[in-house]
Amino acid sequence: MMRRSLLLAHGGGPTAVLNASLYGSIMEAKTSGKFSRILASKRGITGILGGNIADISDVSSTLLEKLPYTPGSAIGTGRDAITEKGYDDIAAQLAHKGITDVLLTGGNGTMDTTKKLSDACKPYGILVCGVPKTMDNDLSGTDHSPGYGSAARYLAGSIREVAQDVKGLAIHVVVIETFGRDAGWITASSALARENPDDGPDMILPPEYPFEQDKFLTRVQNLFDKKHGVIVVASEGLRYADGKPIVEPVFQQGRSVYFGDVSSHLSLLITKQLGIKSRSEKPGIFGRASVAWASEVDRKEAILCGRKSVEALCDGKNAWMSVIRRTSTEPYTSEIGIVPINPSVLKAKTMDDTLLDQTAYDVKPAFLSWLRPLVGGELGSYVSFL
Repeated sequence: MMRRSLLLAHGGGPTAVLNASLYGSIMEAKTSGKFSRILASKRGITGILGGNIADISDVSSTLLEKLPYTPGSAIGTGRDAITEKGYDDIAAQLAHKGITDVLLTGGNGTMDTTKKLSDACKPYGILVCGVPKTMDNDLSGTDHSPGYGSAARYLAGSIREVAQDVKGLAIHVVVIETFGRDAGWITASSALARENPDDGPDMILPPEYPFEQDKFLTRVQNLFDKKHGVIVVASEGLRYADGKPIVEPVFQQGRSVYFGDVSSHLSLLITKQLGIKSRSEKPGIFGRASVAWASEVDRKEAILCGRKSVEALCDGKNAWMSVIRRTSTEPYTSEIGIVPINPSVLKAKTMDDTLLDQTAYDVKPAFLSWLRPLVGGELGSYVSFL
């Protein structure tokens, strides 16, 4: 029987556990015995057009065992927009190189690419499947995506630390900006930082609700009068009711958007309008790169998703994606399934009123119950005599 050749590629921004999924995919490909070659397309799937291919078939076990604990993407990643002709060119190049199977790991855009590439590859008999990955957690069809739990753990743990600083020197408002273009999953996860009911964050501003400047400033003033040290967590994707971003993006190309400095804008607004000392913080890519704060639950599920998608290829599936299915919240258990990639899976998953409390600038208990198991353990317990 002809042995097959597997090509692995990543798309979009890295996460703390992206390489864990890569590890799972490589290990399943090896143990299946069906692949004579395991290749990696550097800098995303378009790397194949430039010959940026690495043969990782014989990577040592020592290096492989480090993958789940390595941040970023060990094989690179990319955000290149692909035209209809581009898909045909990639498919032809895959066939030319004798590649029989392709596995793409990424979020909404990458899963869309997976489906379109699978269509272009059908004439060549090449199978293409996907592995979910997005710290934003906005990919539908799965309870949550690998990468989210670790990003949520980083933010909640870091804000729990910052809250001690703000409580100890309660003289200002701190505005912390989070990733989350259209969905507030990361922003909302900051609520888990509270060890005690009165702890920060004091206001949570996800992108699902329109920003109302007057109400925002009134709430900040009331909180400052009460606490003198206030923590605001705001999404980079905050918009007014008409859909206009509160700060214009500094760069946009396709789905790739580099937003303006929302935290700085809000901080200056507080100082200028209320006369309150304020500062802005922007964890940025620290939140998706931190292995020190990575969730063990997230890492384990990322590995299993990588394995499941290779199993799907071995079973002859085309344009399918592994997903995480929650089977119990208390105690937390999950299983890894596989679903066809279709419009319902690609639809962006946002938060709603069952999880968010717009009036209180907060989340609801149901969200915390859903989130708590995903961050993988305690965040640290601190002492205050204030």
